[in-house]
Amino acid sequence: LEEQMIPKLLSGKSASAVIRVWSPGCSTGEEAYSLAILLAEHQESMKQNFKVQVFATDIDSNAIAAGRAGLYPASIAADLSPERLARFFVAEPDGSAYRIHKHIRDMLVFSEQNVIKDPPFSKLDLISCRNLLIYMGGDLQKKLIPLFHYALNPGGVLFLGASETVGDFGELFATLDRKAKLYQRK
Repeated sequence: LEEQMIPKLLSGKSASAVIRVWSPGCSTGEEAYSLAILLAEHQESMKQNFKVQVFATDIDSNAIAAGRAGLYPASIAADLSPERLARFFVAEPDGSAYRIHKHIRDMLVFSEQNVIKDPPFSKLDLISCRNLLIYMGGDLQKKLIPLFHYALNPGGVLFLGASETVGDFGELFATLDRKAKLYQRK
């Protein structure tokens, strides 16, 4: 995603472009914030400044509240490079936690959403739906994949979890990277 998809996503965009990303089933927002950080880093390397909107949704209101706060335990230091930690987080005064920088938090819109019943976002460049489908039966998966197709812009990218695929919807998505689970809207 960092090396191939983010650069491809941003290449050829006009300065006034809005990059729209959706992270359904976002839980407390770690993945959504990671996407925002990758987009911020790549924009900086390109010396571009697009408007980025990352829609982070979950059915659990407590998870959404935690994501909105952007406060994570100090143990995240084990999973982040020291450079990213210093650049995108601020340690709480007592050292027990890190809060993500406001400029990254401002890229995200957290909302409570039932991905099955509520209307999807639209005109999206990327949907990162990793490890949500595995918790759903086949019938629900068969509803979601076409919904994701509808929500994406032509050429938009769907990023799934390691044990997920677009299943019988090969006519809707081209496989960009089978191992990385990256699919492009046809």
